[in-house]
Amino acid sequence: MINKLNPLLSVFIFVYILTTPLFAQDTSVTKPKIGTTQKIGDILLFTLPVATFSTTLIIGDKQGSWQFTKGFLLTSAVTYSLKLGVNKQRPDMSNDNSFPSGHTSTTFQSAGFIHKRYGFKYSIPAYAIAGFTAASRIDSKKHDILDVLAGAAIGLGSNLLFTTEYQQKHMELTFYSNRKEFLIGFNYNF
Repeated sequence: MINKLNPLLSVFIFVYILTTPLFAQDTSVTKPKIGTTQKIGDILLFTLPVATFSTTLIIGDKQGSWQFTKGFLLTSAVTYSLKLGVNKQRPDMSNDNSFPSGHTSTTFQSAGFIHKRYGFKYSIPAYAIAGFTAASRIDSKKHDILDVLAGAAIGLGSNLLFTTEYQQKHMELTFYSNRKEFLIGFNYNF
């Protein structure tokens, strides 16, 4: 199963690596002070999407892998199109790529995917990570609250278009009937 998804994983990683440096912060104006919170937020930016995508591969959810990839690509395209179009100055004055927060849109897209695909209880840690990442962007003065809220809306919104609920194949509801009998059953395969 993983061999069939290698091209999909390659495309995902390639696009992510390709788009990230294009919109890296220009530090020619001011040298940013990078604190621990910002470093952790930067690490989580990569960790959460990679963990989410890897999980779909590990459990053999090929449809989920594709849905995540489409949502991720849409989130990236919308986020970076708005960054280029709006040209809002960052609070630390380092460049004019403030609106919307790319870190926030990426992490909330991952958390929202887990929520919609696998259920809320599985997404709680992902939402905590996404929330921390968003807070780290405000704390490091890279974004204000509007940038972060817009990023979260973009990330969560992409899941509305592409993500469907995961259908577990090991659970089955059965029904049998003839003229006088009705039988309802539930099968669970380990």
